[in-house]
Amino acid sequence: MGKWLSVQGLPRGWLAAAFAAAALYGGGIALVSGNPLHRFWGVSAACAYGVAALAVLARTPGSKLGKMALDGALVAIVCGAVLVPLIWFAWHGQEQPEVMVVARSASTLIHHGTPYQSPAVLDHTKDPNQYNPYLPLMAAFGLPQALWGRHVLTDPRLWFGVVYLAVFAVALRVGGAKDSWRWAALVTASPVIALELCVGGTDVPMVAFMCLGFAFLWRSGGDVSAAIALGVASSMKATAWPVLAVAFAMLVVRDGSRAAWRFTGAAIAVVAICVGPFAVTKPSGLIRNTVLFPLGLASVKSDAASPLPGHLISQTGHLGHTVVVALLILSGVAIAVSLVLRPPRDVPAAVVRLVIGLSLMFILAPSTRWGYFIYPASLVVWLLATMAGRGVTPGQRSFPASLSTSGQTRVRGRPAA
Repeated sequence: MGKWLSVQGLPRGWLAAAFAAAALYGGGIALVSGNPLHRFWGVSAACAYGVAALAVLARTPGSKLGKMALDGALVAIVCGAVLVPLIWFAWHGQEQPEVMVVARSASTLIHHGTPYQSPAVLDHTKDPNQYNPYLPLMAAFGLPQALWGRHVLTDPRLWFGVVYLAVFAVALRVGGAKDSWRWAALVTASPVIALELCVGGTDVPMVAFMCLGFAFLWRSGGDVSAAIALGVASSMKATAWPVLAVAFAMLVVRDGSRAAWRFTGAAIAVVAICVGPFAVTKPSGLIRNTVLFPLGLASVKSDAASPLPGHLISQTGHLGHTVVVALLILSGVAIAVSLVLRPPRDVPAAVVRLVIGLSLMFILAPSTRWGYFIYPASLVVWLLATMAGRGVTPGQRSFPASLSTSGQTRVRGRPAA
């Protein structure tokens, strides 16, 4: 784990191989994708990753010049894989439909007091992009465009990226990772995040707040701060809700039921503040957009159609869709049972349990995209970097720093004798 302490400490061969693989991935996207946005990103990113690989190979490990070369490689991939394609797309108004959905939800919120189209509009539409599957807080990213018009600085993707980079860096630092800003830049410019961010990006800020919530959970007494961070994520999209159950199960075992319920109360309060007004005043719109539509139960089907098992099975007909929904429910029940029978006892175990649960959910969802896997990918990288910074190795029991350094551990809210 020592190699994960900092980006500067990663072996030159590892980094060069990673950048080379990313360049091949970008080149492959440019060659085989039928989406012009993906092709443009692939060309720009492949060039940037290739330059980064050469810069890393040319550096002398441990020297000042070598550190400058690595920083230059990071600048290259941030520019080529993120800034250049993002600014180009924003300048020319090129985007995946979800960006337009977020921008329109903000405009609808300003003019009609809700981020959702009226039932009358939804009853007569054949356009899936009239539906808004996001929870109300997501509309905040569309407010600049709704208020000041459409241009580069008001594009929701720009603000998705700014929030992700800043919050993910803070999550690394709070969690105990070393070299947090370089790690954040490296992950942001990786193909997993960069492609999703440049063309759509709605899931990007959510996963950063999920990492921040777990970072606070490393600390004794950090349950309320964690609840606020996870409550914010859960107010953007229901995809983040499983993290609340996992965190609750961990806190019951590690810190006791009082801390667990304090965490739950604070998280629910954040969600209630962000979502409650619309659930009370416009419940039909909220349910139709954020529950029925993602489950494929609305009159119009989602365009999310990556060839994962859930989507493929649901496409076989009504029976297939019913089977997928049943499997999705059963997988959720199985994870819930595991949280009761064998709850995670620390942050690494909780993150692993969440990664498994989210991966199952994305694989089995009837409307799904490859991009959803930025959740498990970001969580795993965040966990590895923070474990290395704390000197925790896989399989080793970890406790909050304030407790482990005092020689005490907490069991169900009471210090060990």
